[in-house]
Amino acid sequence: MAGARAAAAAASAGASASSGNQPPQEPGLGELLEEFSRTQYRAKDGSGTGGSKVERIEKRCLELFGRDYCFSVIPNTNGDICGHYPRHIVFLEYESSEKEKDTGDTHLFDKVRGYDIKLLRYLSVKYICDLMVENKKVKFGMNVTSSEKVDKAQRYADFTLLSIPYPGCEFFKEYKDRDYMAEGLIFNWKQDYVDAPLSIPNFLTHSLNIDWSQYQCWDLVQQTQNYLKLLLSLVNSDDDSGLLVHCISGWDRTPLFISLLRLSLWADGLIHTSLKPAEILYLTVAYDWFLFGHMLVDRLSKGEEIFFFCFNFLKHITSEEFSALKTQRRKSLPARDGGFTLEDICMLRRKDRGSTTSLGSDFSLVMESSPGATGSFTYEAVELVPAGALTQAAWLAALSDRETRLQEVRSAFLAAYSSTVGLRAVAPSPSGAIGGLLEQFARGVGLRGISSNAL
Repeated sequence: MAGARAAAAAASAGASASSGNQPPQEPGLGELLEEFSRTQYRAKDGSGTGGSKVERIEKRCLELFGRDYCFSVIPNTNGDICGHYPRHIVFLEYESSEKEKDTGDTHLFDKVRGYDIKLLRYLSVKYICDLMVENKKVKFGMNVTSSEKVDKAQRYADFTLLSIPYPGCEFFKEYKDRDYMAEGLIFNWKQDYVDAPLSIPNFLTHSLNIDWSQYQCWDLVQQTQNYLKLLLSLVNSDDDSGLLVHCISGWDRTPLFISLLRLSLWADGLIHTSLKPAEILYLTVAYDWFLFGHMLVDRLSKGEEIFFFCFNFLKHITSEEFSALKTQRRKSLPARDGGFTLEDICMLRRKDRGSTTSLGSDFSLVMESSPGATGSFTYEAVELVPAGALTQAAWLAALSDRETRLQEVRSAFLAAYSSTVGLRAVAPSPSGAIGGLLEQFARGVGLRGISSNAL
């Protein structure tokens, strides 16, 4: 056991050395990972055994959400809505400059429970992205599905449906068995149960410059990157429509992409703007993964390390092609004589509901809504600030900051993971020793035999 601890310490030291100084750790992150790796979250057990730890995790999530948003809470105290969803499902209302939060209980959802379409419309959802690789699954001898695309009554016809099949958690055992190398790892699309083809409306793909007909030839890195680009393009679209991303259960593939979306937009400085790297890491691990029922203890025992893949994958999305700032900058052109005309600005559409907005890094735009005119503005309400030094260099600096922020999150995750979950022998190993598991983990995540630039 002393050797195991020494190996773990070496892995942790490797993470610190590769990033210079040891990254600051969010208070409670170690406790979160310890709890996460031991048990699966269930809403009905929140106040039972281990309830005090879970309650601290839930409270911390609400606190972090409340830093930037006013929100309401959909009660799910005993798992009435879903057994593995959070007891307090957060619905972000609007960005708050006063840092006040509204978490009063609402009885609205007591009446609409089960009325899926009504709920989606209430949340302004337009785009539905389905990650299932099959139309239906057989569980306990019954056909079950969460796919709106197989509804024979076509009740979801008013929504824009996207079928973007993505491998389930079982596939990530191959990722672990390949020493955590996702490059070159391609899913077998010829398996009998795989019957959901990729289907995306053409009008959503023309600007992405991706050959979607080749999706079955992509390795795990390419597929995840391209799907994330698609989701980011939907989030950054001109309309203010909502986006629903789901798989069959919502606790493996769904948190993977929600987590990547949240971290990517945060790195651009567009959401959760007051949270530091350690804080956004805690929020997404706790809320998107733990509180939504990801079975980490089961996945670890089987080697299905989709949770680890998510945060290790951050090294693949640091470039400008994943930045929402790139989209905003493209919309801000053309510039005239170092500034922008009123006509240029009027071509831009607001993407937030606040009273003040800043669009792009090439210029500053101060826009105040008239009293009682939320979501609209008049010519008189627009004040243009000359671009000046806010040019290409400023935009590139913002992108560089994005890379730094994502690297900090990844480094913080690796350090915390190696000192908690990495210590736990959860399944028999061919090496027959926990030291072998730790060494395999260290090689796979880049803590052995590579330069610090790889991080």
